[in-house]
Amino acid sequence: MEKRKVGNVEYHEAGTDYFAKRELRKHARVWSLWALGVGAVISGHFSGWNFGLAAGGFGGLFFAALIIGLMYVLLCFCLAEMSPALPHTGGAYSFARSAMGPWGGFVTGLAENIEYVLTPAVIVFFIGAYLGGIFETPESIQPLWWIGMYILFVGLNLIGVELSFKVSVLVTVLALAVLAVFWVSAIFSGQLDFSRWALNIGVGDDGGIVELAEGGGAFLPLGVKGILAAMPFAVWLYLAIEQLPLAAEESHDPKRDMPKGLLLGIATLLFSAFMVLFLNSSIPVKGGDPVASGAFYLGSSGEPLLDGFRALYGTGAAKLLSLCAVIGLIASFHTIIFAFGRQIYSLSRAGYFPSKLSETHGTRKVPHIALITGAVLGFAVMMSVYLIKGEGAGAFIGAQLLNMAVFGAMISYALQAIAFILLRSKLPNIERPYRSPFGVVGGWIVVIIAAVTLFMQFQDPTYRGGVIGVAIWYAVGVIYFALVGRKSLVYSPEEDFAVKARAQAGLDRA
Repeated sequence: MEKRKVGNVEYHEAGTDYFAKRELRKHARVWSLWALGVGAVISGHFSGWNFGLAAGGFGGLFFAALIIGLMYVLLCFCLAEMSPALPHTGGAYSFARSAMGPWGGFVTGLAENIEYVLTPAVIVFFIGAYLGGIFETPESIQPLWWIGMYILFVGLNLIGVELSFKVSVLVTVLALAVLAVFWVSAIFSGQLDFSRWALNIGVGDDGGIVELAEGGGAFLPLGVKGILAAMPFAVWLYLAIEQLPLAAEESHDPKRDMPKGLLLGIATLLFSAFMVLFLNSSIPVKGGDPVASGAFYLGSSGEPLLDGFRALYGTGAAKLLSLCAVIGLIASFHTIIFAFGRQIYSLSRAGYFPSKLSETHGTRKVPHIALITGAVLGFAVMMSVYLIKGEGAGAFIGAQLLNMAVFGAMISYALQAIAFILLRSKLPNIERPYRSPFGVVGGWIVVIIAAVTLFMQFQDPTYRGGVIGVAIWYAVGVIYFALVGRKSLVYSPEEDFAVKARAQAGLDRA
């Protein structure tokens, strides 16, 4: 292959055979994209968000959800502008590549890769917790639930993009229906008591949280510190909506459909997030040994919606309803498997990762090697945490994996927002079918909120080890690119766009 140097990286001009082995098939329209975005996130409304109750009390998590919600709204507007302007499967990586060059593209893509590989591991942990609770299986067989789910849903994604999107729409609608049943049931149950159950968290003499037997505690028991501590967990109510641009090359009309899908998706999620936060915390859920109740108990629960259904319908009926609730977790698990497959594919097709990973199936046109590789990596990390902590540390494992995924996400969001800001200033003349009404101010707000969330992750000693582990993973990836990746880049569609646009603006020299 012919070589070409741009700055300090080296490109290989791939022939038609190279791209023929890496073809994707177009299928998605607005509602498919909406389902892909909402489905990717919706599991966070079933499990994970609730750990923020232990970090900041109800009020701390409430304000954290508002702040993080603002970040995601502004991020979605940034993406709604960038994705139709740069309609490539690379998503975050391709935006940053055009704005900041190959190094910027790689460090952004690597951060997003960490997020998307680890997020399914968090979700499958919660799927196992729900299924274990429903079928009353011992904790020792949890890894079997995890293996089974990975095999099933990676398999569905391998069949083809048509089935992937159809399943995404179906399970997303079903997940929202389950949530709606819960909301209506809670509202009309006669058991809602916000003060008694949501405000039953106080602060003990040692500074830790304690349960208030009769509720009526402070809205912000831990003050501003509680808001900041809850921010990494509030992320789980919205995390992964930003994956939509990864479907750009499989969308019939990304310039028209991508902004609509993004903005409809974040509106749906904002409504659902605050319904879940308020209603699930305001009913008399119970559990634990010794028995704990309300928001205090939910702060360490692996299956908060199942606990909510138990409170409303009793144990027997709750099992049937919660089996339906697993659909919400499955919706996210399925759609993020789609996302990490496309994300690994795009970085590999452009040579940032080994190019073999981007080959697609000859007839189904899905990135089968990338899908399997991402699943194996996520499961390996999950089993490592499980083996280190051992049985009986269920809630800790879920929260640890969650924090690891959020770490990658925050770096990715900050870099995507910086890419948006730089594209406005350095490439002002590229066609923009949609423009964010918040402009660069919105981008800077995303950067600030992401940076604060990232800082708070390092302040929690309970989860610091996992975050440091991910930081090492990130550093190893950067070293790989410096030694190998930057010398083996391929002139893929997003690279071609970036090189030509930056050269025209006088940003790079060939």
